[in-house]
Amino acid sequence: MTVVETPCRDVPVAEWVPALTAAREEGFAFFDWLTAVDQTDDAEAPGFDLVCHVMRHRGPGALDRLLLRTRVPLDAPVASATGVWRGAAWHERETHEMFGVDFDGFDDGTGQGLRPLLLPDGFEGTPLRKSFVLAARASKAWPGAKEPGESEAGSSPSRRKLLPPGVPDSTWGPR
Repeated sequence: MTVVETPCRDVPVAEWVPALTAAREEGFAFFDWLTAVDQTDDAEAPGFDLVCHVMRHRGPGALDRLLLRTRVPLDAPVASATGVWRGAAWHERETHEMFGVDFDGFDDGTGQGLRPLLLPDGFEGTPLRKSFVLAARASKAWPGAKEPGESEAGSSPSRRKLLPPGVPDSTWGPR
């Protein structure tokens, strides 16, 4: 099987929608997905990499793929892709809810703007940001409270205890 790398075009945030429009005019008319990558810990340019994957059909079994990427500074809005692809609305709502990225000119045809999509009513925070700490993991024991060797039945040697990913250490939180 031949693996073909997907080309990636990095564009300035001010040229986000023109770059998407140009890709569509080049035949990349199939919008696949849009999301963000948290790069807030980048010392030189903290923000979010907004990534869009589009495809172009060239014939039976022949697809060209393209990634478009821009760095959105912290707390700065980016132009919405909904004017180029209507299908971007769901993805922008998800990216807004999970990362806190704002989209100027967002229009999904309902007139309701960016609103919750996946999280329950009243949820506060942006759970896919690196800085977000899962409160449930800080406040109660991880399921499977006993490690091997900790049962009352026997005294086998225990292994080194590791916290699951996303669980803060005991120094986290108010004192």
